[in-house]
Order: sequence, then C-alpha cells, then structure tokens
Amino acid sequence: MSEVAMEEHERDISDLDPQECPSVVVENGVMLVVNHSHVHAPFSVVLATVLYLAEFITAAMLCSRYHKSEDNIWLGFTITFMLVPAVLIQLALTFIHRDLGRDRPLVLFLHLLLMGPVIRCFEALVVYFKAGKREEPYVTISRKISLKKGQGTPMEWEIGQSERTLATHRNAFKRTAVIQAFLGSTPQLTLQLYATIQEKYFLPVRGALMIITLISVIYGALVCSVLAIQIRYDDYKVRLRPAAYLCMIVWRGLEIATRITALVLFSTALTHWVILVGMVNLLFFFFLPWAEFWARKGSLTQDVEKNFSKLGTTVVLSMFTLLYACINIFCWSAVQLDLTHRELIERKQRWGRLAMYYCGRFVENFILITLWYFHKSDFYEYVCAPLLAVQLLICYSLAVLFMLLFYQFCHPCRRLFKYNVHDCLHCICCRKRTREARRKPAPSYSNAATMVLVPEEPLELLDPQNSEQPDLTSQLGGRETAIVEDIMEAA
Repeated sequence: MSEVAMEEHERDISDLDPQECPSVVVENGVMLVVNHSHVHAPFSVVLATVLYLAEFITAAMLCSRYHKSEDNIWLGFTITFMLVPAVLIQLALTFIHRDLGRDRPLVLFLHLLLMGPVIRCFEALVVYFKAGKREEPYVTISRKISLKKGQGTPMEWEIGQSERTLATHRNAFKRTAVIQAFLGSTPQLTLQLYATIQEKYFLPVRGALMIITLISVIYGALVCSVLAIQIRYDDYKVRLRPAAYLCMIVWRGLEIATRITALVLFSTALTHWVILVGMVNLLFFFFLPWAEFWARKGSLTQDVEKNFSKLGTTVVLSMFTLLYACINIFCWSAVQLDLTHRELIERKQRWGRLAMYYCGRFVENFILITLWYFHKSDFYEYVCAPLLAVQLLICYSLAVLFMLLFYQFCHPCRRLFKYNVHDCLHCICCRKRTREARRKPAPSYSNAATMVLVPEEPLELLDPQNSEQPDLTSQLGGRETAIVEDIMEAA
C-alpha cells in the first residue's frame, strides 16, 4: 500500500510545466526539472472540504425541519445519508494518513467529532503557505514522459518535503470526494427529490441541499474520470485543459441528472419495484469484479496493506467493490476493477465494455420512463408527460455525445489510443458496406471465358441479317476484357 501511495503522490506532483520552471537541465535525453519554490495551491482539498461542510450543515438544518413537522421517515433517511458517508470519510482519512500508529490525540478527537476534513484542510493550507520560505532538500525523484504534439520527452522532477505532504493531502481528499459523492450525495439527492414530489410542495432548505448534492456528485464523477486517466497512463504527465473539464462537466452532469430523474419518476409510480431495480444493479456491479477474479483463478493482491490478514484484505476489497458498484448505479465509473492487480485498477481501456454500459443504461432508462408514463399518478396532470420523457432521453443522448467528444478531441492522452471513437465508427460503417457488397452477386469470370471458347459457327447460320461479328469484349468491364484477351492469345 505504501508503494502504491508513493506512486500516486508522484502522479499528483508531476503537474509542472518545463516553461514555468526556473531550472531545467538536459542529461542523456532526459529533462531534469528543479523547482522547489513553485508549489500548487491545494484547491481540490479546499473544495472537497467546503462541499463536505455545506452538505452536512444543510442536511442537519433539513433534519431539524423534518423533526418539527414530525416527518419521521424523511428524517431517518436524511440522517442516515448524512452520517454514513461522514463516518466512512473519517475512517478513510485516518487510514490514508496512518494516524492510528502516531501520537496525535487532537486529530483523532476531531475525527470522532466528524471534523477530520477540516483539520486536514487546515494542515494542507499551513504547509502550502510555509512552502518556499526556506530551501528544502528533495526527498525523491518523479519520472514521467511529457507529451507535446505527439512527441514524448522523458522528464524528472525533484520533489521536496512540502510537495510530498501536499500530494498526500490531495490523494486523501480525492478518495473522500468520491465516497461523499456516491455513498452520500447521490442517495440524498434521490431521496429529497422523491420527497418533494410526494409532498407536493417545495422547501428552500431542501432545494439548497439538492443543489449542493448535485454539485458534489458531479465533482465526484469528475474525480473518478481524472483518477482513471492518471492511473491508466501512469508513465505520462497528464494535464487536462479547460475545454476537457467543461466537456466532462456537461457529460457527467447530464448523465447523472437524467439517471436520478428516471429513478425518481419510476419510484413515484411503482414504489416497491424501484427497490428491486436498485438491488439488481447493486448486486450485479458488486459481484462482477469478483466473478472475473474467480474466472481468472487469481490470488488477492498483497499490496493493500502489509499488516492486514486475508480477512482484513477481503473486507477492504469488499468495501472498495461496494463503492465501485454504487458509482456504476448512477454513472460510468471510468475504470474496471482488477482485484489481482496491486492498484486494483485494470489499465487497459475496454471500449466494448464502455459501449455495452451506455447501451444497456439507455435501454434501462427508456424502460423506466415508459413504465412511469403508463403508471403515473395524478400529480403529473399539469405536466406534459410525453415531452418530459423525450427530454430525458435526449439529455442522456447528449451526455453520450459529450462523452464521445471528450474521448475524441479532449482526452489528454488521445494520441496514445490504438483505436479512437472515429476509428470505431469508421469500422462500423465499413462492416455495413462489406455486408452490402457481399449480398450483390460477384461477376463470374468462368462464364466470361466460356462465352469466348464456344465453338464458332458460321455467322450466316446464327444471324443471316447481321453478318458482322459482335464485339463481346465491349460489353464486359475493364477487368473481364483483360482476361478475355489473355485467353484468346493463349488459344
């Protein structure tokens, strides 16, 4: 686990641009970048902490409102979706920073109060503002390949202690953002939207919570996509442009909003059946990595934690698989799990699985929306139901379109693809043309030769009115003409 964490630290640190660095040395074709004064601000740490606090405080205010109105069912579910991800976030931060073996009673006490992200964010800001005030010896070297217009340049970065500490915080908060998004924000958003439709009135605090949870889910999906790229292309320095972020935000926003809306509409019409739909999705994606693991007859990776037993490793992998399943219920996880690999992520890009997921999800959403349309309640009398159904399907189609645009034009490592979106579409078109060509009868060259080698008869017996020999070769194509001439010369 420590080796994996070290590689992830280097992956986050290597975001420097050679043009921005004051000292660049080229030795044996390898560019050595020396820069200890330029440290990136921990914006991701601050953003994840703000989203955590905003969602927690807003959910607590909504719970107070439910308690006053004696809505015990909404109160119980809201508290559950507020506390479960908060507790898991504290455990994740403690596990990643290895605080159980260190003498830090204040930090552990704040984790017990569910304030762990706040103290971690404060520590990251202190490290950032102190960085660069005094010269630090580097503690390790990161080696990456920088892609410039399809050309790869090997580069090395000297990493100081401050950079390494900030990278640890960034990695920890990336994990907490994903946990918060898909174990807390998505069920919370689904619950509050369902409660709004069922109660037929709008609460401002409930609307604020839905907006915050939607932002949290989109940010978590964004982190999943970026982590997948960084892990899959670990040897390359990955830098996403603003256009790529914008494309991913639209893609993930439309995908998640459409999925949650389809589930909520279906649950308002067939309340008990939505439990079956959710459980089937959860169990399928939970057991899919384990089924592949058993099919490969592999052994569990020993790099999760060296001090863990077989049981401890299985529990951690089960929790990781549960998070993977929760992500795939609402959107594409962008990664495939490989429980035999030390990073637990399969590096190979599987376009077939990506296509199967989106085709299957589109069909499922279509079925859910259709069932809702035929079993909808009287609440939707003043809503144009056919228009709403068509809009949802169009929005999901737009999400798929922006996903294709991202992989075709905005992916930072698209030049490394063996096949891209354009090649796949071109291959499909070529297959259709090939099938159409096979259906047409091919010209028979044996028949053409037979026509020439027929024993000649007097022309007067064949056609007394036309004594000129007909030009048979002029009625054939260019290829048949050449064959006929060769046969006549041989005769």
